[in-house]
Amino acid sequence: MRARTVKVTPLRQNCTVLENPETGQALVVDPGGDAPELLKILDGMTVEAILLTHGHFDHVGGADALREGLARRQTTPVRIIGPDRRDEFLLNSVTDQAQAFGLFDLHNAHPDHFVVDGEILEFSGARFEVAHCPGHTPGHVVFICHEDKLAIVGDTLFRGVVGRSDFAYGDHEGLIAGIKRRLLSLPDDYIVLPGHGLPTMIGEERKNNPFLN
Repeated sequence: MRARTVKVTPLRQNCTVLENPETGQALVVDPGGDAPELLKILDGMTVEAILLTHGHFDHVGGADALREGLARRQTTPVRIIGPDRRDEFLLNSVTDQAQAFGLFDLHNAHPDHFVVDGEILEFSGARFEVAHCPGHTPGHVVFICHEDKLAIVGDTLFRGVVGRSDFAYGDHEGLIAGIKRRLLSLPDDYIVLPGHGLPTMIGEERKNNPFLN
């Protein structure tokens, strides 16, 4: 699948659009906001699902609005899938999270399906493995497409650093253990698409990320 990164919300969160160019079918990962702009980008595509890595407002605050907008223009339903149910308390507090940052156009997210570790999702001829990788949030998951050697990792792993774990519900040791177990077990040539900043590679992070050595 072809991946495109779209920066959304004032926090410049990486929303990922995955498109099968042969069929026009697409997935959207972590639409944190700016649903009208995303709808323009998705014009001409048929979105099969919206995937969520975790429950923070800048990753999920536009999910319901995007689903509603897509429902008005395509005949096939759009499901919101993920994260792990342990982030449900965050999904139910998105409005409050966002307003604390002065953002008033983001809303609670309502998934149709919570994922579990090891689950396989199939869309547009591609298979995505779900890997539970907590620490940044309790229910954080990453989506791995082995066929395309691609890992969409939310706020777990970034170029040269790892995600924050200084929240009341955070777990730094758990985060590092999860990254090593679920991400560093992948081959070096897998592309990593993080929730903020630039892409990286598993091999690069294995070799040079100071938090993982």
